[in-house]
Amino acid sequence: MAVQTEEAETGQLTPGPRLSPARMFFSKGGPGEPLGFLLSAAKEYGPVVGFRYLNRSSILLDHPDHIRHVLRANNRNYVKSKNYEPVKLVVGKGLLASEGDFWRRQRRLVQPAFHRRRIAGLASLMVAETEGMLERWTSLPYGRGEPFDVHKEMTRLTLTIVSKALFGADVEGKVGRISAAQAFLNGYVDSRIGALPRLPHWVPTPKNARYRRAMADLDGVVYSLIDERRKHSRDKGDLISMLLEARDEETGEGMGEKQLRDEVMTLLIAGNETTAVALSWAWWLLGKHPEAEAKLHGELDEVLSGRAPTFEDLPKLSYTRMLLQEAMRLYPPGWIVSRRNLKDDEIGSYRVPAGTTVLISPYVTHRNPDHWERPEVFDPERFSSERSADRPEFAYLPFGGGPRKCIGEHFAMTEGVLIMATVAKRYSLGLVPGHPVTPEPLVTLRPKRGILVILRERNRRVPC
Repeated sequence: MAVQTEEAETGQLTPGPRLSPARMFFSKGGPGEPLGFLLSAAKEYGPVVGFRYLNRSSILLDHPDHIRHVLRANNRNYVKSKNYEPVKLVVGKGLLASEGDFWRRQRRLVQPAFHRRRIAGLASLMVAETEGMLERWTSLPYGRGEPFDVHKEMTRLTLTIVSKALFGADVEGKVGRISAAQAFLNGYVDSRIGALPRLPHWVPTPKNARYRRAMADLDGVVYSLIDERRKHSRDKGDLISMLLEARDEETGEGMGEKQLRDEVMTLLIAGNETTAVALSWAWWLLGKHPEAEAKLHGELDEVLSGRAPTFEDLPKLSYTRMLLQEAMRLYPPGWIVSRRNLKDDEIGSYRVPAGTTVLISPYVTHRNPDHWERPEVFDPERFSSERSADRPEFAYLPFGGGPRKCIGEHFAMTEGVLIMATVAKRYSLGLVPGHPVTPEPLVTLRPKRGILVILRERNRRVPC
């Protein structure tokens, strides 16, 4: 039975479940609770679901037209919700958390860092670091068949890549410090999203003290690298060189020291976690679907003939790309987006009072049977050009949408496809039987308990 959660002035009442979602979002009772709750709510109540809890109003949107309205058509009326406040403790006023005219200025300044030419220049780095990881695997017990957590390996690899893409060779020897600080900060932010009540971060608890130490360590690395680059003042081809030289087209101004730090921190933190998660789920899905793995190997043998992939190979690696896209459909790293409207609005004939928290869950929308045939089935070829032609744009949004669509989408897809190709042309990753793998919806949709695999060298079929 639906509960009418808001009186409508011009629109209808918003239907929703009797059970408050508060316990789903705030309890730590088990993995996946918010996922199942939101998915069942969308199935039962339709494309606009209303909730009330703690005297707050929320709605969940599950129709591409409604999502488009919030993220694009009326995007200036919708700002990041208060759920993003803990993220600011790490990235400050970086692109991920800033709003309004300030955000638009920063977006203009950062955008050239992700120009196709820049990313093409980083492709060789992505492949070289992946090959280095494979060589390390062969020297470890992994090479003798000992199980290992591929999620940890992907996290380490993507952090190394984004660190070197940002800072170049200057980051050698510092990746370990960055990794340790980031690992703690990810957990710290996770623990503060949805935590009620939240103790201020300055309260002298042991966890807050660790937060301050981790931030001081990470800031020390970032500021020292920025200072070193300013002294030499030449473009070394990395992203920080570009950010230092960036000037606003309208004002001619560059970034101040604190804002440069915030944007670097945003790219450093956000630039590896999501890609690592997407790749981890891709390896897990491949391990469960040998027919898809066989198609992947066939494409790599045909296109690469045993050599390393390059940026120029990307158009030919269509099945590899579709595999990654399908992994992000089923397990989108950014599993939920939340916005808050500044003024009253109406969505799908429902009134949305100002201050409502608007939830958009790619995990839910990617399973909408109106737009996805057999949505729970792993089917990479649903992303072929023929089958994608009539699909609404906002039915698939692993990188968000509208003006705030992830600025690093092209970087992430290039990196993901090249890593998959480099690993799979040489190895098959077999899943360890009996190891439970479940999605854990924190800041990103990580695999709880990791993904244990066994390394198996391939007998490649190289075309004549």
